[in-house]
Amino acid sequence: MAKYPRVASLKTVDDFRGRLNDLDLRMPVQDRVEPGPDSVLAQPATVNGVSIGNRFCILPMEGWDGTTDGRPTDLTRRRWQNFGISGAKLIWGGEAVAVRHDGRANPNQLCMQGDNANEIAELHDLLIHAHQERFGDTEDLLVGLQLTHSGRYARPNQKAVAEPRAVQRNPALDDRVGVVDSSGLISDDELKSLIEDFVRSAVEAQKIGFRFVDVKHCHGYLGHELLSGMDRPGPFGGSFENRTRFLREIVAGIRAEAPGLEIGVRFSLFDFVPFVTGDDSVGTPDQRGDSRLHFGCTHDGLGIDLETPVRFVQLLDSLGIRLICTTAGSPYSTPHLQRPAFFPPSDGYQPPEDPLVGVDRQILATAALKQQCPDAFIVGSGYTYLQDWIGHVGQAVVDAGMADSIGLGRMVLSYPDLPADIIAGTQVQRKRICRTFSDCTTAPRKGMISGCYPLDPFYKQMPERTELAKLKKESTNMV
Repeated sequence: MAKYPRVASLKTVDDFRGRLNDLDLRMPVQDRVEPGPDSVLAQPATVNGVSIGNRFCILPMEGWDGTTDGRPTDLTRRRWQNFGISGAKLIWGGEAVAVRHDGRANPNQLCMQGDNANEIAELHDLLIHAHQERFGDTEDLLVGLQLTHSGRYARPNQKAVAEPRAVQRNPALDDRVGVVDSSGLISDDELKSLIEDFVRSAVEAQKIGFRFVDVKHCHGYLGHELLSGMDRPGPFGGSFENRTRFLREIVAGIRAEAPGLEIGVRFSLFDFVPFVTGDDSVGTPDQRGDSRLHFGCTHDGLGIDLETPVRFVQLLDSLGIRLICTTAGSPYSTPHLQRPAFFPPSDGYQPPEDPLVGVDRQILATAALKQQCPDAFIVGSGYTYLQDWIGHVGQAVVDAGMADSIGLGRMVLSYPDLPADIIAGTQVQRKRICRTFSDCTTAPRKGMISGCYPLDPFYKQMPERTELAKLKKESTNMV
């Protein structure tokens, strides 16, 4: 099993740059992060006439800590308050909110149903208030809500029981969630009804005060799988026009029923065929993988082909959608693409490459997309693994026009105000930096709430921390 140097061991920017050179990586790095209002990362932007006060974005994360009927709890509220104090001026969706019950990825996911909108409104107001209290201005704060249906990966009632609504059969994925026949597939009539649910939820989001909604198309969930629905018959599969019909009809409905509400799309810019754990515990491609069924990859299923993803973003542009957030792959089938980590989740595989390679892959693919679609405001992902060097790379990326905003997810669980510290020029607190221990993923995979158990003092004190450590040890002993 290959051993890679930990990013925390790279003590200087020259050490970091040297490691990138060893790996022949091309992400840009600047020697010094400029602080203050004149810095690159502090510069405002305008999208469709909407102001965004700086170049940091908080990415959506699920917490597995809502109620069984889809309402937030105190843990959810704490996380959203932390988003508010982060200093980022773009909050991409807060977290994934299912538009109906059968689309929940877990039984504690937030859901826009019944009168839940009133409590989701609380989350919005808490975030705004926290930001106002710390920074004194919310005029340039853009907050959206991510709307989703989990499709193939739906588990709405029991954490251990999949209830998939897949787009098509896929030999490398079906047995992972129990798809054995057409009963696990979502019908055209269900998709038509689901379009109405997305529109209804967007209308509710606008009433609450959210200024945009994200129509989620990433990470193997329903919207993403539709983009690669080559084997699906009927009006939602096959041709590019059919595979994007779901999105286009949602957008048309939102424009008609929620005029003035901005729309964003977070999508997996590329994917590979699914990976499985090899004999040495390292990820290896599943031999049953079919590259046709995975969006944005080459014929061998192990490379990036941006032809269709660029066409997709050009379609978004034609629909008046300028807010784009790129990510990659799926946490279920290609986690090393989606969330590069030194320590994988306990049910995952060891990384088949230095995780810096995965970060570089996302940065360069996003840069290629930005070059071909210059009018889009593009948020990049995958930066958390850079750890101490997020500012050095993020500043260089924005400065070079390779992306418009630097998205952070896992990092804000352990160090929510990192963006504020970077922009202010405050000494970065190394003890709070996410080192990609993956407990925030392992915990929900084990049926617990998600949080940063190693570094967040709040979660450190929870009894779940001891239980999680025990389960991780048992998993390790079984390998």
